[in-house]
Amino acid sequence: MMNSMQPRIILLKEGTDTSQGVPQIVSNINACQMVVEAIRTTLGPRGMDKLIVDSKEKVTISNDGATILALLDIVHPAAKTLVDIAKSQDAEVGDGTTTVTLLAGEFMKQAKPYIEDGINSQVIIRSFRKATAFALKKIREIQVTVKKDDPQEQRELLKKCASTSMCSKLIAYNKDFFSDMVVDAVMCLDSLLPLNMIGIKKVTGGSVTESQLVRGVAFKKTFSYAGFEMQPKTYIKPKVLSLNIELELKAERDNAECRIDNVEDYQKIVDAEWAILYDKLDLMIASGAKIILSKLPIGDVATQYFADRDVFCAGRVTQEDLNRTVKACGGTILTTVNDIRPADMGECDLFEEVQIGNERYNLFKGCPKARTCTLILRGGAEQFIDETERSLHDAIMIVRRALKNDSVVAGGGAIEMELSKELRNYAKTIHGKEQLLITAYARALEIIPRQLCENAGFDAITILNKLRQRHAQGGKWMGVDILTEDICDNFDACVWEPSIVKRNALTAACEACCTILSIDETVKNPNSNYKAPNAMPGM
Repeated sequence: MMNSMQPRIILLKEGTDTSQGVPQIVSNINACQMVVEAIRTTLGPRGMDKLIVDSKEKVTISNDGATILALLDIVHPAAKTLVDIAKSQDAEVGDGTTTVTLLAGEFMKQAKPYIEDGINSQVIIRSFRKATAFALKKIREIQVTVKKDDPQEQRELLKKCASTSMCSKLIAYNKDFFSDMVVDAVMCLDSLLPLNMIGIKKVTGGSVTESQLVRGVAFKKTFSYAGFEMQPKTYIKPKVLSLNIELELKAERDNAECRIDNVEDYQKIVDAEWAILYDKLDLMIASGAKIILSKLPIGDVATQYFADRDVFCAGRVTQEDLNRTVKACGGTILTTVNDIRPADMGECDLFEEVQIGNERYNLFKGCPKARTCTLILRGGAEQFIDETERSLHDAIMIVRRALKNDSVVAGGGAIEMELSKELRNYAKTIHGKEQLLITAYARALEIIPRQLCENAGFDAITILNKLRQRHAQGGKWMGVDILTEDICDNFDACVWEPSIVKRNALTAACEACCTILSIDETVKNPNSNYKAPNAMPGM
């Protein structure tokens, strides 16, 4: 009787959704498995593409893991962790986004039975972190370092890394063509390898092999007036003046009023407007500049004025293109034309305007101040060009990483099988539950070669058994051979990846798995418009 009189203690607002304990961990793992299933088939050279239509009816065709996960609009709070690790992998090394998601999902899948059997999640987390540390140590032991003092050998390394990155993309059949282009683009940069100094422009139409690399700055011809066609289109060693000034007669402000009582006063106002404009134009011509770029419009009067004096001008240049031009050619973006100094202007070896497809492009070549380049991509469909851009971005990131970290490992599931073998041997030296959990971690690593086989339509069981046998015999670089439906030495086959890609993928996947396993309760606040039952009016 006394117990029934005890008051209820309510800690959370009524209507709050709470779930906790083992069922909560299993629920989060199941949600992450659904995300993994969505991109599982995109892995490898024979991976399939996904067609995604967003809320604005924009169509995206891609097999890039980070792109797909970003467009899926996942709402489950735990599953969003996989989106975050894919984004971090893309930002850090550029490739391996599908790999890191698959690994994280497989780690959770292997941990799920132990969670259901009552093993504390902290024991699993400790074991997985120990296994990851061991795997990272092994990668550093077996990675192959390429000599940087041989430029030809280094270039071959970069080409093979770029080619491996593009094997699973839409442009896989043109990987040799684009590998050279990507390596040339990265080699154009200075020692810091700034990504923003590689511009990518897309021109619809033509063949993908008509894509080209411009060693300098290139941007699409801007809107122009009639006098523009009278301007020269080629200059050798011109001075480049970059402005943020509007060079046309400005319209009156709203509600502006100017009262005059005779024609002479009106003419003075008109003459003053023209005088202001012509003074600016005269100062620009006097500076010696042959190319004038402005972020703001350049009107018809100014265009004709420059054409009469053999000066090229372009208005409404985007901020990004103007910044790259200034970084490459030198000078500064001016907001006034008074006191233009030689140091305020840039220069280049050659400027020309060329026709590319249906578009005309302004090209600045031989820029002395900064090393930069622009990739101009061609293709039949807009979606194809967009996917080509994403593929080249991944390849560029991989080549940059390979330049900074000159060690590589074999791809195609070879490194994962070798780590799996080493971890199984390591687990035998440990007693207790950790032995089972590290073995489960080793089993999870086999998801990469298994998925490569399944996506290619091979018998995964047979090939995995062959790989286990060869790795046990010392063939540390043996991996899946997509071309012959067998196994081969992927290091000799030049399927190379920077070791940092694998190290980052293992670290990120393990951290994501440990984060999910450490969540044993989810508290979801009720909607703001929720009304508690029996609430008083106005409450």
